[in-house]
Amino acid sequence: MQLLVVGAGEMGRWLADTLAPAVDAAAFADRDAAAAEAAAREVGRTHETLSTRAVASETGESFDVVALAVPIPAVGSAVRSHAPNATGAVVDVAGTMETPLRAMERHAVSEYASFHPLFAPPRAPGRIAYVPGEAGETVGRVRTAMADAGNEVFETTAAAHDTAMESVQSGAHAAVLAYALATESVDDRFHTPVSGDLAELVRTVTEGDPRVYADIQATFDGADAVADAAAEIAEAAETGDDERFAALFERARERVDGLDPRREADEEAEPDGGDRP
Repeated sequence: MQLLVVGAGEMGRWLADTLAPAVDAAAFADRDAAAAEAAAREVGRTHETLSTRAVASETGESFDVVALAVPIPAVGSAVRSHAPNATGAVVDVAGTMETPLRAMERHAVSEYASFHPLFAPPRAPGRIAYVPGEAGETVGRVRTAMADAGNEVFETTAAAHDTAMESVQSGAHAAVLAYALATESVDDRFHTPVSGDLAELVRTVTEGDPRVYADIQATFDGADAVADAAAEIAEAAETGDDERFAALFERARERVDGLDPRREADEEAEPDGGDRP
């Protein structure tokens, strides 16, 4: 299987690494030709039996699979430009789904699907959301390769995915960054379990590319809701309205089950009919 990865950044290289066992050759295209060449060398060193090379971003060559690993704002134009290069399937890992799937439905001449790794490449493997557009054997091979690399690939819908990203990405990132910006540095001995965990989350977020996080904030709503909630908490505290604060606290308590993925895992592991202690 011949693979073209459009986008030679961290995610594009992860994608090539992940699909390498299922392909015979991988090419990289990027507006930065030097980045494409560097990605081809790096992936080639990691997978010595895999043929790798860089191609021009406007290449007219055909490939079995065209995989788009481009920033969210560029995914629509990338589909238009590169879908015709795919003879088997065009897929993307941009991080939003409704936009690329609409573009692929219009421009793809083959199978197509959208994947979203819900992690940064250094933290792979993990969960990958998957929405089939026009899926067949080639998309199936891509999905299988991702699963074989240790990832949990789960099927969803574009609407469900993009709605979830408002909370799990835009809202979560905004809350973590706001905490970092709103607090002062303290002696480590003063940290509580809560603040210590938050500090680790700040490290996790800020080790990434700020442009990626900016794209997420621009694409998905979520930050405003976090700001509004923080303002509600502050107002209740400032006015001494204990009942209002208690009501907000109870609302948060009631939402824990919907926010905590560990609860779902515990329920799946529990035998049918078993009583939770």
